[in-house]
Amino acid sequence: MAAKRGIFLAPFDELSDPGLVAELAGAAEKRGWDGFFVWDHIRYSPPTQAVADPWVTLAAVVCATQRLLIGPLVTPLSRRRVHKLARETVTLDRLSRGRLVLGVGLGSDRHGELGPLGEVEDPRERARLLDDGLKRLTEYWRGEFEPPPVRGPHIPVWVAARYPNRRPVRRAAEWDGLFPIDLPGPEALAELVADVRDLRGDDRDTFDFVITLEPGEDPAPWEQAGATWCLTGFGQTPRADDVRTAIDAR
Repeated sequence: MAAKRGIFLAPFDELSDPGLVAELAGAAEKRGWDGFFVWDHIRYSPPTQAVADPWVTLAAVVCATQRLLIGPLVTPLSRRRVHKLARETVTLDRLSRGRLVLGVGLGSDRHGELGPLGEVEDPRERARLLDDGLKRLTEYWRGEFEPPPVRGPHIPVWVAARYPNRRPVRRAAEWDGLFPIDLPGPEALAELVADVRDLRGDDRDTFDFVITLEPGEDPAPWEQAGATWCLTGFGQTPRADDVRTAIDAR
């Protein structure tokens, strides 16, 4: 089965304008793309200067589209207040009529947005906060807060894992999807697909494997390895013209 196709943008510099990102999302929907996803950062390493908030950007995307699946890839729960995130996610989910996926992970300490901003740096503590945060988040979604998500009982969760680390893979297997980072090739994805299927047993049909491609890269080898979503990414310095070209090539 062919993987679904999505656009994956860093809302940085030229694309820190939410209106421009929404315009690109509308064009992607018209060309038959299936999803539109954005990076989630507070700041980033040079040459990036301007950074947009992912939640406001995604709200603009929702208002410009009717069908695209949308979401942040990925939100580090260790620097989020979970009760606030519960309100944000459900509000965006309801605005989009149930089109939100929540991408989560430990986050990165490479860009000066953890320790210098008073956030937790230790990766083990960030992992604990991620697990605790997901548990608490689902409690809010399942009825502690009103209103609930559109699709209930919880918004789909995709968990990031930096290859070849397997602990995040085991975490992802408990949720709805795996977003592996730094994969060396399709054979590495096939390893992870096998791992998740072993962990999930018969409960495997609704699980997503999400990978990122360069513009113009052939998705076929990744689909054969088990990818259910192939996202076209544009790196740290995305340009609107490059995104438009990729969108039109669909």
